[in-house]
Amino acid sequence: MTDGHRTVNTVSGTVHGMVVQAGTVVMSASGLAVPRQIRGPRRAFVNRESEFARLDAALGRLDDAGPAVLAFTGLGGVGKTELVAQFAARSAAHFPGGQLYADLAVHRHPGGVDVGEVLGGFLRGFGLPHVPDAPAERAAAFRTVTAAGRRVLVFLDNVEHAAEVRALLPATGLLVAAGRRRLPGLVLDGAEVVRLDPLPAGAGCELVRGWLGPGRGTDAELARLVEFCGGLPLALNAVGFRLLDREELRVDRVLAELTDKERRLSSLSNEEGAVEDVLDSVHRQLPEYTRTLYRLLGVNPGPLVSVELAEAAGVPRAADGLADLRSAHLVDDVAEDGPERRYRAHDLVRLHAAGTVRELPDRLELLARIVDYYRGRAGLADRAIGDRFRLQEGPGGTALPGFGSGAEALEWLQSERANLLGAVRAAAEQRWHGEVWRLCESLWPLYHGRKHYGDWVESHLLGIEAAREDNRPDAVIRLRNQLGRAYYERAEYPLAAEQLAAAAALLPEVDEPRLAGVLWETDGLLCLADGRPERAVALFTRAREANEGDPHGVVVQSYNLAQALVAAGRAEEALAVLEEATAVAGREGDAPMLMRLPLVEARAERALRRSAAAVGAAELSAGRARELGQPKKEAAARELLVELAEELGDTALADRNRARLRELRGR
Repeated sequence: MTDGHRTVNTVSGTVHGMVVQAGTVVMSASGLAVPRQIRGPRRAFVNRESEFARLDAALGRLDDAGPAVLAFTGLGGVGKTELVAQFAARSAAHFPGGQLYADLAVHRHPGGVDVGEVLGGFLRGFGLPHVPDAPAERAAAFRTVTAAGRRVLVFLDNVEHAAEVRALLPATGLLVAAGRRRLPGLVLDGAEVVRLDPLPAGAGCELVRGWLGPGRGTDAELARLVEFCGGLPLALNAVGFRLLDREELRVDRVLAELTDKERRLSSLSNEEGAVEDVLDSVHRQLPEYTRTLYRLLGVNPGPLVSVELAEAAGVPRAADGLADLRSAHLVDDVAEDGPERRYRAHDLVRLHAAGTVRELPDRLELLARIVDYYRGRAGLADRAIGDRFRLQEGPGGTALPGFGSGAEALEWLQSERANLLGAVRAAAEQRWHGEVWRLCESLWPLYHGRKHYGDWVESHLLGIEAAREDNRPDAVIRLRNQLGRAYYERAEYPLAAEQLAAAAALLPEVDEPRLAGVLWETDGLLCLADGRPERAVALFTRAREANEGDPHGVVVQSYNLAQALVAAGRAEEALAVLEEATAVAGREGDAPMLMRLPLVEARAERALRRSAAAVGAAELSAGRARELGQPKKEAAARELLVELAEELGDTALADRNRARLRELRGR
């Protein structure tokens, strides 16, 4: 009541619970305001069903014994805030005490988050006009107003540390945290931490189509938009805003702008935010040694990075830096198993990182160290896989770790495939001719063994040009032959013959007889392909003679000669050639050829109607191919075994090999 100019507040009768004052109004605890601080959801929203399932499961854990905690982490702009806004709208009935929101980035100072500020905002949201000054008293008041019967949903955005969450837990209800850094400390506290990935292609297209309607842009164009935006809702929103703001703007015009890497990041912004601003903010918070590693992401011509690559490039504290980038969701794990862990950077992150180094004077020096690493390591892998004729000297680069086996080396080449092709492209762009053709020569076992024809052709076209510029006719011959083999294996025989003819024209300029031998070998394969086995026999015989003194070369050409003899109906002669070649390969420890020779032996035995011997040889080839990690070679042996089993009526043998073939093809 009012007494003169004094305001006197009294409460008559019995009051249960807390009494608070709001202006001149006195309310009991049951009359507290119900805050609605979480922003409303947008109408356009797709996917995220698995994340909603996690949130719905958290609702089932609500009780008055304490709060449930769920955290979403992911790259900025991935849609964490919108996910929680959608959930808050559809689950309001579960939280009679209301919904509270705090962006901890706003309250973060050099000493950390001012928890007292956040708690003050929460308490004012409940309608308390007199908020205690001391942080401890604010925390006590917050626990009181969120006690039993008044469950709340608390959403903390831009969380960086588990301690920030612990300090803001309500007495009951659900706390949802969102942050750009992984929060392992919350897991230790018993919270559930879920990583939010960018939208997959289908969901991203559905989102954009929902904005534009059915008549604007083809499905292929929208899929390309999603790809350029990396599935990030923030980036997609920026593109959608531009298209909706200018109805005359064609989707293909926007695509043309986004194709320009120099302009892509700046194009992905609107009044709600920009991808570049998000990444700038994260980058500023990285330690100096991690920023050095971040620059490596911008220079590396491929999408993968490893501790070994970073250390070879001279980056300090590489392991710590990668852990920081992973924690900030700037890179993601690619391979958890094996001796070397690799990380992939998001394409937009790589663009941003490239922008941080574009004007640095040592950018090309760093790129040179990266290319040198890949050339050296690929050379070591090539040598670990087999002892074959090579033009180049030993692997370049600084001291690099070797490989324990050919299978391990081939798996490294396969895992680094994208980076290796990127290194070839980058070296070609910088006109580092020697690096280009040497890398291409070393990639032969990868392309020949794993059949990456697109990479094979592109890299070798660059390699041939580089060898020509480097005035190395021997390298031009070698790479034209390797390219011809790609065309041969794709049954593009005229293109293969064209490469052989161009290479043969250079033979008078070199004095290495094995170069003629490799051309005769590929020519012999072409003769076999078009039904001229006797001509192939002659060519492989010449190729074997050209390799005298090179045990591996002799074995390879003997293998080819035996194939031609079988095709010519001379199986007994083929077996004699194979026996001699197997003895040489055994003495030399030539594992790749010891895998391949029995397959031709099996075909020769089959031609002589000695089925049991054929089965034994084919099984030997399949087993060795499996040991060496050569699925294509193993599949060829298994296919022959199925045919032999059908001829023998051996159902168990056929079924066993069919099952393995299904497994190989599935992989």
